[in-house]
Amino acid sequence: MSPRAASRLDGLGFTQVFDYVAGKADWASFGLPIEGEHHSGTRVGAHARTDVPACGPADRMQEVRERVRAAGWNTCFVTDERGVVLGRLGRAALAGDDDVSVEEAMTLGPSTVRPSLELIKAVERMRSQRLTMLPVTRSDGVLVGVLRREDAERALAAIEAT
Repeated sequence: MSPRAASRLDGLGFTQVFDYVAGKADWASFGLPIEGEHHSGTRVGAHARTDVPACGPADRMQEVRERVRAAGWNTCFVTDERGVVLGRLGRAALAGDDDVSVEEAMTLGPSTVRPSLELIKAVERMRSQRLTMLPVTRSDGVLVGVLRREDAERALAAIEAT
């Protein structure tokens, strides 16, 4: 909201008024609710799986492999203590048997999308690049989850049917 609107609400007696300076695009990139024709339900954030495994760079691959397999995943995101994505462990790294640190095995800086990305654009990207999933991060780099292509296509079909 604008500083003028925040000041007006404050003057009307509202006790918790915030002036969100970063703007609407940043608001949506954090996965916060948006309305209108392209509301939150038509965006990636509403369909991202949040149960994707994460690990730290100092973790050992042997332990991470066991945890990821037990959870039924074939990928793991490497995050720092704040949840910022640093890298990714893919199928090849998880299929090995060496017991090195995650940092030694990870692929650096995976491409990510924001929760605010329109679902149709994410599906188009996954189809054109033959991707099965897209990592979803907020604008500050914190992991939100993963958008799986099959989930995204199913959700898009439901949206288009309405």
